[in-house]
Amino acid sequence: MTRDLYNVRAVAAPDEDQWAPTPLTPDEENRYLALLFGELGNQVADHGAATHPAYTTEDRRRIVEVGRRLSAHWGMPVRVEAVDTCRMRISVGTPAQPDRSA
Repeated sequence: MTRDLYNVRAVAAPDEDQWAPTPLTPDEENRYLALLFGELGNQVADHGAATHPAYTTEDRRRIVEVGRRLSAHWGMPVRVEAVDTCRMRISVGTPAQPDRSA
């Protein structure tokens, strides 16, 4: 299926040498957060954790928001942590405590 794209334009980045995508509209942002909530929530429910790419600050902000929403939805703590500079991990539960008996 071919779709026509209307009102699509490149926006100059602050340094003017590169181009950046246009920011999401509020409606697009809400739909994307709902998609992430469902997809990442299902992965966490099935496997206990999920990783997702996060190349920009906005991507990281969205994943943290999804973690907050999942925590409120499930009524249990959901951890969000950076795996590396390009990935974030969402998992349930609390971090493992080191053994201090020794």
